[in-house]
Amino acid sequence: MMRIIMSGPPASGKGTQCEKIATMYGVKHLSSGDLLRAEVAAGTEIGLKAKAFMDAGKLVPDDIVVPLVAKQLMTFSAGWLLDGFPRSADQAAALTRLVSPHVVVVLDLPDQVAIERITGRRTDPVTNKVYHVKFNPATDPIVTARLVQRDDDTEVTMTRRLALYRASEAALCAAFGGLVHHVNANLPIPDVFNQISGILTPLKASL
Repeated sequence: MMRIIMSGPPASGKGTQCEKIATMYGVKHLSSGDLLRAEVAAGTEIGLKAKAFMDAGKLVPDDIVVPLVAKQLMTFSAGWLLDGFPRSADQAAALTRLVSPHVVVVLDLPDQVAIERITGRRTDPVTNKVYHVKFNPATDPIVTARLVQRDDDTEVTMTRRLALYRASEAALCAAFGGLVHHVNANLPIPDVFNQISGILTPLKASL
């Protein structure tokens, strides 16, 4: 039963890689962000508290996130993949009091690349399809004319989010030390996954 933590800055392709890991290795993907967004959408007390921090681009406090993640972990009988948690030394300590991970995979991506990936994103409000002005532009002039940029896909917001991430990454690496493996995320998706599978496949065989 593999217990994996995945960390990476915004726009590093973490979500895509988590899906591939969950499929190949049969682990349950648990995203703290998805849990929080579900609480917000449901209008729960936790969701209402979390929304104010999320809208401001701030980390949601431990007293909200930790019980939410812990509750979910207790329901898993198979291996798991934690995405977006822990993000601080306190959260790491809270997790290890419950259970320790086997490995921590950190996706490395330069800040400027992350900013370019995010600020170039555009969404078609009719189809909800996501394009990128450089990497995946719309080919239909009518579609191009109606594309919009999300309010939080700006350089100012992204710079703030990256600063928060760098602090959380440092805390994560300090907390888990020798369990941490860095992966170059500034590569095509298959190449990134090849690096990750090179870490996880031998681990799975050893458990």
